[in-house]
Amino acid sequence: MPAVREQTAPRPPLGTDPPRRSQAPGTRRPSKSGGRGIWPYLLIAPAVLGTLYLLVYPLIRAVVISLQDFGLRQLILGHAKFVGLRNYGTLLGDSDFWEVVRRTFLFMAINVVLIMTLSTLVALMVERLGRFGRTTVLSALVLTWAMPVISATTVFQWLFHSEFGIVNAVLTGMGFESFDRYPWFAHGPAAFAIVVALVVWQSVPFAAITLYSALTTVPVELYESARIDGASGPRIFRSVTFPMIRPIFLLVFSLEVIWTFKAFVQIWVMTNGGPGDATTILPVYAVQTALSHQRYDLGSAASMVTVVLMSGVLVFYFRQMFRQEDELA
Repeated sequence: MPAVREQTAPRPPLGTDPPRRSQAPGTRRPSKSGGRGIWPYLLIAPAVLGTLYLLVYPLIRAVVISLQDFGLRQLILGHAKFVGLRNYGTLLGDSDFWEVVRRTFLFMAINVVLIMTLSTLVALMVERLGRFGRTTVLSALVLTWAMPVISATTVFQWLFHSEFGIVNAVLTGMGFESFDRYPWFAHGPAAFAIVVALVVWQSVPFAAITLYSALTTVPVELYESARIDGASGPRIFRSVTFPMIRPIFLLVFSLEVIWTFKAFVQIWVMTNGGPGDATTILPVYAVQTALSHQRYDLGSAASMVTVVLMSGVLVFYFRQMFRQEDELA
């Protein structure tokens, strides 16, 4: 009787990997990243620590100072006493403070409406230009956006200078003799309008470029279908363009609310909050209270109220936005 040969598995061809053995149920493969789980956290640790030191610590410090009796003496010698919410009561009971709050919301509303309207129009114009025109306009927007805030503020100061300003010279040359040596920064409404123009001029480039990027994502077929149906330009924008770019539009809107609400450098360099208090908004009011009156506790309290008001505006806005999205869904 012939011997039975033991059957063996055929060998794989040369140059190929042997087949992997099936893993028994209930067992786990060893992790390929074993021993390296802590390295991602160590790599981001410097950025997290820097953020905590530059953002979170000043916020906590401002909250602590707003709860103390903290003036120039306490700044030099220390030993500040906690007074609870007394500083907030003093601040909220001041009629001048509520006038500043009203002016801040007016300043924010005017700026945001102008910025979003002009940037949308600029983005729609850039979309319809040829390659050369589009490149020229976008380059001009980038250069305007890249100009430092102090430099732009100084340029506006020169433009509206009472004796050597170009604006007065142009208006006088056009026959408006009342603008000969007109002191723009000595009149409250004029100074307020100049600050608004400066903030809008600095903010439109970012918003316009962002909205133009969103417009490039709208399919051309939607425009063609709308034109075939006889829709006009405004109807196309309302029914086709805006629904497609709405998420980016709302994001830019939120950013502009934050940036205009906390505008400080332009006002402080150009008018220092004057004339009188015509251009004083909450950030300027907080600095004036802390530096001019040496009341760092009231200045910190005003800063905290600014943060709360700005957060409340954004929370209300996002709630309305999400509610509208749920209704459309």
